[in-house]
Amino acid sequence: MNADSRSAPLDEDQVGLVVEVFRMLADHTRVQVLWALVDRELSVNDLAGQVGKPAPSVSQHLAKLRMARLVRTRRAGTTIYYSLENEHVRQLVVDAVHNAEHAGPGVPAHHRGEPVRELRDKAASE
Repeated sequence: MNADSRSAPLDEDQVGLVVEVFRMLADHTRVQVLWALVDRELSVNDLAGQVGKPAPSVSQHLAKLRMARLVRTRRAGTTIYYSLENEHVRQLVVDAVHNAEHAGPGVPAHHRGEPVRELRDKAASE
């Protein structure tokens, strides 16, 4: 099934995969982890610090995200670094955050021209 033929119905296998992606996004910690990875790679300990959760908990979430093919790993010595799987995942996360910003008051930050990194860092410090 070609994802660009939007008028044709999706086959059941593809619908199942889409549902799984949204299931992975339906968790506060996983959304925070994905947001932290939008434009950089981080180790489990760095991610734990970013999202304010214990490293073992973050590691469990990363395992689920990896099985869903939303994140990938890179080993450097004894450290494993995580990053988003591809540009589609990055765009999905950014679009979800930007859409959520429209629910708040005022002009959303992404309409004020703030880069994604500044938005993410500002959210992490709040």
